[in-house]
Amino acid sequence: MSLADYEVVIGLEVHCQLATRTKMFSACPQRIGAPPNTMVDAYTLGMPGTLPVPNAEAVRYGIALALALGCEVQGTSQFVRKHYFYPDLPKGYQITQSDRPYAWGGGIEIPAGRIRLHHIHFEEDAGKNVHVPGEDVSLVDYNRAGAPLLEIVGEPDLRSASDAADYLRELRAIVRTLGISEANMEQGTLRCDANVSLRRRGVETLGTRCEIKNLNSFRFLERAIEAETRRQADLLDAGEAIVMATMSFDPDRGVTKIMRTKEDAADYRYMPEPDLPLLVLPDGWVASLREAQPELPAARRLRYADLGLSANSAALLVDDPELAAYFDATVRSGAEPKTVANWVGGELLAKLEGAPICDSPLAPEQLAELIGMIADGTVSGRAAKQVFSTVWAEGGSPRAIAERDGHRQVSDTSVLEAAVVEVIASSPKQLAQFRSGKVSLKGYFVGQVMKKTRGQANPKLVGEILDRQLAATSEALPE
Repeated sequence: MSLADYEVVIGLEVHCQLATRTKMFSACPQRIGAPPNTMVDAYTLGMPGTLPVPNAEAVRYGIALALALGCEVQGTSQFVRKHYFYPDLPKGYQITQSDRPYAWGGGIEIPAGRIRLHHIHFEEDAGKNVHVPGEDVSLVDYNRAGAPLLEIVGEPDLRSASDAADYLRELRAIVRTLGISEANMEQGTLRCDANVSLRRRGVETLGTRCEIKNLNSFRFLERAIEAETRRQADLLDAGEAIVMATMSFDPDRGVTKIMRTKEDAADYRYMPEPDLPLLVLPDGWVASLREAQPELPAARRLRYADLGLSANSAALLVDDPELAAYFDATVRSGAEPKTVANWVGGELLAKLEGAPICDSPLAPEQLAELIGMIADGTVSGRAAKQVFSTVWAEGGSPRAIAERDGHRQVSDTSVLEAAVVEVIASSPKQLAQFRSGKVSLKGYFVGQVMKKTRGQANPKLVGEILDRQLAATSEALPE
C-alpha cells in the first residue's frame, strides 16, 4: 500500500517546566544553567523524613494556563505517587496527578482547526542523566529533580507532522505570553512526547500507538513523526503487527527505534500520595486569575492584522511577548505600526544579536521619535540608520543627535531648486541624452544633487523638482 492510503493519528504530551523561584514541593531554589547538583536539598535527594509542600506560585501558573486554553478548572484535585526506579528519581516515585487532575478539556486553535485537550496536570520533574562519552558511566544532575511541571495531554486530533509543530508553537506562544515559563526546547523547559499510530483511510478504529520520547525542537518533532509514520507503514505493508512501544528518534539517521515496550498504568503502581491532602483551590483564585489574563496570541495576531502588519511580522512579535510589548509601546508613542514592525524586526534585532529586548539601550519613545523624523522629512531613511547607531551607542534624543551631527534633511525648496538648476546646467551631455529618450538618466541627476547637498537633500522633493525642471528644459527647445 502507498503511504497515502494510511491516515496518521497524532497526540502530543507536552511537559512545561514552570519558572517559579522554588521547586514544586520544597523551598529549594531552582535556576536554569546552575552548576550540577547545586540546586538540591534534602527533599530533592529523597532523604527520609522529608515531606512535600505544594508550591502556591506553581498552582497559580497552572490555573492561568488552564484558563487560557479554555479548560474546566477543578476546585479539588489529587496528587498520586507514580513508582519507577531509575537513577534520576531519588525517591523511587514521582508525585504527579492521575485520574483527578486539576484541569479537564480545553483546546488549541491552529490553522488546521481546533485540537482538543484531554487534561492538564501538575507533577514534579526528574533529574537528568548525563552519559559520559567514551566511558561506561553516567552521571546524574539533580538540579532539575523536583522542578514544577505541567503536563498538557492532547487528544489524538492531529493528522500531520506539520500540524503537530503548529500545535506546539501555539502552545509555546501562549505559555510565554502568560509569563509562566521560558518554554525553551533547547534548555528543556518545554519538552514533547508524540504518540503516533496509523489506520487505513476511512477506518474509525485507532491503530496501535507508539510514543516517541523527548523531542526537543520543532524540526525534530516533525522529522520524528514522519520517520515513525514510515516505520509503521512498512510494518503494516509487510503484514506485521505494531507493538506498543516507547521510541527514541535518531536525528542523524532520521529513524525511530524501540527503547522498550510500552508500560501500562499498572506498571507504575499509582497510589494516592499519603503525605499530601487533596489540592483544594482557595476561593477567588480562579476568578482573580481569569481577570488578570493578558491578551493571548490569537487576539494579538488579529489586532496586528488590523494594524496592517504582515503575517511574518505578527508571528515574530507574538512569539516574543517582551518584543511585542516594546512594539506596542513604540506605537503608543505615535509611530506608524508597519514602520515600527520593520525597524523592530530589522535594525533593532540585528543590533541585539540574539540578546533579549530588555537589553536594548534604545527606549520605545526614542525609536518612535526617530521614525517620526523620517515621516516628517527631518531625516532620510539612510540618515536615520546612522542616527539609530549613534543613539544605540551614546543614548540621547534622536532629534538632537541628527541636529548635532548634520543629519537633518534639506527640505527647503528654494535651496533644492537652486541645486537642481545648477546640476542640470553643469551636465549638458547627460541632459541631451535625457532629451533623446534616455529617461534612466534621471537617477544620475538625483545622485548629483544628493552629492552636492552631502546626502542631506530630501529625495522626494528632489525628484519632484527635477521632473519639473527637466520638463521645462524640454519645452524650451526650439521646434
